[in-house]
Amino acid sequence: MTFSICVHEPYETESGERHHRFGVAVTTRLPGVGTLCPFVSEHGAVATQSLVNVELGERGIAYIDDGLAVDDVLESLLNADEGAPQRQLHGVDRETTFTFSGEECGDWYGHREGETYTVAGNLLTGPAVLEAAAEAYEATAVRDEPDPSTGPDAVTTDVDTDPLAKRLIDALAAGDREGGDKREELSVQSAAVVVETTESHPVEPPYNDLRIDATETPIADLRETYDLAVRGYRDTLARYEGAYEADDLAESGE
Repeated sequence: MTFSICVHEPYETESGERHHRFGVAVTTRLPGVGTLCPFVSEHGAVATQSLVNVELGERGIAYIDDGLAVDDVLESLLNADEGAPQRQLHGVDRETTFTFSGEECGDWYGHREGETYTVAGNLLTGPAVLEAAAEAYEATAVRDEPDPSTGPDAVTTDVDTDPLAKRLIDALAAGDREGGDKREELSVQSAAVVVETTESHPVEPPYNDLRIDATETPIADLRETYDLAVRGYRDTLARYEGAYEADDLAESGE
């Protein structure tokens, strides 16, 4: 009863450090989707939907964190799940992607895989929803870019690139413009975006974990909340970054 996108991005900071980030963005015509669907760590991302089985997400991301491949993990969990025909499950790790849509999901349902992302949805107006979400993400994706001067493992430097959370919200918006969830009789909706990265920050960016649990305009509200979180994060860094780095409030100058 939703559509979502899972993403993996390798990247380099300006200082040349290599990192990985993962994210999930999701929206549906029901409240509270952020409590049920997205599961993310610095090792992978999983989305569980249709007739939701939260255990698939919880156990899936835990096993990925233990070093197992996302496709092996999620396929094994589905094989043990009697409700699998009604599930939709997809995800990514650093090397692999996985998508599954059970034959009893609500029409229209389907999924799509890219090299480093997956999208899936059910009870949609049609396949154009997923195509638009995927294309919007692909247009801004940070990915491995072979460079003869640096070798085959070169990655895009994370400079002048919008944060992944923003780009995932943009992907949701693109899918929604194509119709999104078809149940127009349900006015109370929700949306969420979650991002995890191997990069550490003195102050963790609050815009990487946002939920709109009940509203009639979930994507617009999620975007507004993201913008406010970014502004608040910048204000916090300007005033308190030294204090966090020193673990001492006296460094804030107050």
